[in-house]
Amino acid sequence: MSMKKHIPNAITCLNIVSGCVSVYFSFKGNFTYALCAVLAAAVFDFLDGFAARALKAYSDIGKELDSLCDVVSFGVAPAVMMVNFMFLTGAFSPVVCFFPLLIAAFSALRLAKFNLDTRQSENFIGLPVPANALFLCSLTAYADYSDNAFTYLGNVWLLPLLTVVFSYLLVSEMPFFSMKMKNFSLKDNKIRYIFFALAFLIIVAGIILHLRWEGILFYVFCIYMIVNSVNDMVTRR
Repeated sequence: MSMKKHIPNAITCLNIVSGCVSVYFSFKGNFTYALCAVLAAAVFDFLDGFAARALKAYSDIGKELDSLCDVVSFGVAPAVMMVNFMFLTGAFSPVVCFFPLLIAAFSALRLAKFNLDTRQSENFIGLPVPANALFLCSLTAYADYSDNAFTYLGNVWLLPLLTVVFSYLLVSEMPFFSMKMKNFSLKDNKIRYIFFALAFLIIVAGIILHLRWEGILFYVFCIYMIVNSVNDMVTRR
């Protein structure tokens, strides 16, 4: 086998290394660095698929390796980040602090379903694990700097509730659009263009208001959730 066949798997391994780095920084209480590591994992998660397509280096082991790495980077890493944040707030009982570990379990279930579901070739059914991880990690990192966000997340109900809601969304039948575009047609990509436009406005507004980048990223993923929710309600009519 030529060396180029190993390139996508090597990139995938960088994904799990990034996830492990995120876990390390979470235990150190540095949630911004932990978020950066999850972002790096998301970049590698995109690049391994891109490299596989470019090099035509598809393999069964690559598919399995990708899912195993995603469990760590987008399941375990955000769960550990939330657990450590809850312990640091001092507002939760020790038992409740471990509640976000459900995210790791349901992320693994979501990935297992994805590998067997032939309906998800273009878009997703259920919240994709990278989007879920980046939403929760950016929220946690933002709260570490924002007094208002910290106060809200310190509420004894909010984080456990978010854990339940997002665990459900991971394995739900709700459709979510992917960022992959086969063409640039407005008709085929209307929902994506709407999201890109709103995300751009959020980024500009965040810069003008001097919002921290963790907060901007959080609000961008809020828009992703809202756009998908509205789109789901419209298509059901």
